Amino acid sequence: MAGNSFGQIFRITTFGESHGKAIGVVIDGCPAGLQIDLDLVQHELDRRKPGQSAITTQRKESDTFEILSGVFEGKALGSPIAVVIKNEDAKSDDYVHLKDAYRPSHADYTYEMKYSIRDYRGGGRASARETAARVIAGAIAKQFIRHSGIQIAAYVSAVGAIKLAKNYTELDLLQTDSNMVRCPDPETADKMIELIQDTRAKGDTVGGVITCVINGCPVGLGEPVFDKLHADLGKAMLSINAVHGFEYGSGFDGTKKYGSQNNDAFFSTADNRIETKTNSSGGIQGGISNGMDIYFNVAFKPVATIMQSQASVDKEGNAVELKGKGRHDPCVVPRAVPIVEAMAALVIADHLLRQRTTQL
Repeated sequence: MAGNSFGQIFRITTFGESHGKAIGVVIDGCPAGLQIDLDLVQHELDRRKPGQSAITTQRKESDTFEILSGVFEGKALGSPIAVVIKNEDAKSDDYVHLKDAYRPSHADYTYEMKYSIRDYRGGGRASARETAARVIAGAIAKQFIRHSGIQIAAYVSAVGAIKLAKNYTELDLLQTDSNMVRCPDPETADKMIELIQDTRAKGDTVGGVITCVINGCPVGLGEPVFDKLHADLGKAMLSINAVHGFEYGSGFDGTKKYGSQNNDAFFSTADNRIETKTNSSGGIQGGISNGMDIYFNVAFKPVATIMQSQASVDKEGNAVELKGKGRHDPCVVPRAVPIVEAMAALVIADHLLRQRTTQL
């Protein structure tokens, strides 16, 4: 199975299945000498882990990680950093009825057609459980990019039809984790939570949108042709389970404007820095960061496992009726916030290291 690695210089490879013994990640290219705060890594995992609130899956995993290599006396050695998390609360019996059947909108059918075998327990490799490994790597990447003054903050900006009307510049993003839906606007958060609870009571699921802001990014990150910064961010986000859309800057709303409305005019600041009066470009022009805030939206579909009967077929093509069992998220976006931040950090860390090789 190819496609388990991401990045060029700051490169990760994840491994493991949802109901296997463990999941984990190998991080290669982390600069030697980086002081790694293990408490911050665990904090990021705790933001993603299951069972953290009444509106998430009730699977109980401590997501306690163990570093096997690459770190000595709290610092990166420059060699591969290998990290594992043991699976503690897998209930594989909840999936036995799916052994020979294909769940609607899951990876069951495509995996079996591609590989002629699949782990039906919790989705195996296709499970969002794999993203815990990304969060570990992202937490280390965050610590690296902070040395360059770069901060990343994501938050839930929509659940179903409930959309946060305020721009990120009007919000206190330090309040994102103050509620279980991770929306920094309390009034909107309450409405989102109510919708998720009502959806769960109906045995259904609902999608949403996460907005991410990268602040302090220097001018010059990104390659101008195939490895544009926004293209790599898009690939990173679209690689996350359940993501069906990505837009940056003015995005799709920009299609409704004239060029005279959408263009970002340059000006010189009092301290002779060049900035833009507006930021329709989302901090990226020509595939390269321009020093302004990078911001983008990530669209998540409703979780495919619902507690309602659905028509499907088995391996022989016979009609079957399936109903979800076990513990599942009625809405994935609250737990996906740290995943989006992690993938953004991995992209920025990789491009920071690439930029070091472009000039004398």
